[in-house]
Amino acid sequence: MVGLATRRKKQAGMDYWPGFVDAMATLLLVIIFVLSIFMIAQFFLAQEISGRDSALNKLNAQIAELTELLALEKSTKTNLEATLAALTDDLAASESENARLGGLLSLSDKDSRDATSRASSLTSELDEEKQLTAEARARVELLNQQIAALRRQLASIQEALDAAEQSDRESKAQIVDLGKRLNSALARKVQQLSKFRSEFFGRLREILSNRSDIRIVGDRFVFQSEVFFGKGEAAISPEGRTELDKLASAMLQLVTEIPGDLNWVLRVDGHTDVDPINTFQFPSNWELSTARAISVVRYLVSRGVPPHRLVAAGFGEFQPIETGAGEESNRKNRRIELKLTER
Repeated sequence: MVGLATRRKKQAGMDYWPGFVDAMATLLLVIIFVLSIFMIAQFFLAQEISGRDSALNKLNAQIAELTELLALEKSTKTNLEATLAALTDDLAASESENARLGGLLSLSDKDSRDATSRASSLTSELDEEKQLTAEARARVELLNQQIAALRRQLASIQEALDAAEQSDRESKAQIVDLGKRLNSALARKVQQLSKFRSEFFGRLREILSNRSDIRIVGDRFVFQSEVFFGKGEAAISPEGRTELDKLASAMLQLVTEIPGDLNWVLRVDGHTDVDPINTFQFPSNWELSTARAISVVRYLVSRGVPPHRLVAAGFGEFQPIETGAGEESNRKNRRIELKLTER
């Protein structure tokens, strides 16, 4: 009867081993899974940290995924702790059985040898169980360390994200401030140029004797082409040289008055009427208007005006100021315009 009871106890004691092995295998798979997630997270973090808004969204998604994994690992840890508790209970039961067998040893010498053998077997099993329990605890401790390391890495990533966001906010603030200062500086330059343009045009109006064929239109000083050129010609007439001498004198005085940090030019624009021209020298009104603007610029340079303060441009008949037909409209459209502007 004692032998039958002992065999049943032994068989009953062996029933939990498959579950324990499955638990250990599950733990190993979980550790491998966590390590895989850790490596994948490292790869994606290295690839995506250089982005800004899109990288932040992806990292937030990864953090949420890792949070779920942490919750899964906590659940696994709880299961392992439950397994450890069960093993502890088994150890207590085994120790109780060992004590009971020790009591049986005192009953008879015949049963003493069997009890000693059984006690030895149980002691061996207990040692194996203790060894497995120690290994399980070591694995749980390793898992806890890995989880702690992952949490530290997540905290480091969050700090890096916070620093990047702070740097981005500071950069945007600096850009806004720089834009305001630049706009303010440009506004001051425009105001200065507008002031000198008004003074320059007023001075030209005085020295050119308020002629009817010379007028101010918006921000431009307009000369009728007849002031400088004959019909269909780009050579400056003697009367035109006289007027340009006055213009050159005003320009030379303007050069000394405008501050050096104000980057300005006097643009000379040539315009024609709609009547076509087709000569060897001027195949179209483009060439005629451009040649006239260049002639004015060259003459001003010959009178001492700095070349880098002058620009010549030809517009042909394509920028009229009078859209009507007839000689009066054509006369107004044949013109040389001066515009003081930024380069």
